[in-house]
Amino acid sequence: MGLDKILAISGKPGLYELTAQTRGGFVAKSLLDGKKIAVNMRHNVSILSEIAIYTYTEEIPLGEVFQKIKEKENGEEAISHKASKKELEDYFSEVLPDYDEDRVYASDMKKIFQWYNILIKNGFTDFSKEEKAEETRDEEE
Repeated sequence: MGLDKILAISGKPGLYELTAQTRGGFVAKSLLDGKKIAVNMRHNVSILSEIAIYTYTEEIPLGEVFQKIKEKENGEEAISHKASKKELEDYFSEVLPDYDEDRVYASDMKKIFQWYNILIKNGFTDFSKEEKAEETRDEEE
């Protein structure tokens, strides 16, 4: 399962796994408690594979940021999203030294660390799957 099946739904805590399409939306399973919910088109939904973080030179896909955190933590959980703003910023600058400080806020960092920890707790550890799938497709052509 890649980040293209993991969703963040505004107004709902945590992350969700896309499980099925319906006529008016889709069904998603919470990674926090395993409960399934129906999500319609009125909900504001973000797919994690579509999210990128601003740096001074380019936008880095969220999967790459997760991979850098994983390498720093040897596959373990990262700093708590409830840490102080200063701690979050210091940690984030170790992971992504050239992040754009004017466009990446402490609230963004909190979400990134919270999401990363949720994924690690749920056994999701390979954040480079999308790239590998694309490379495989390119090789087949």
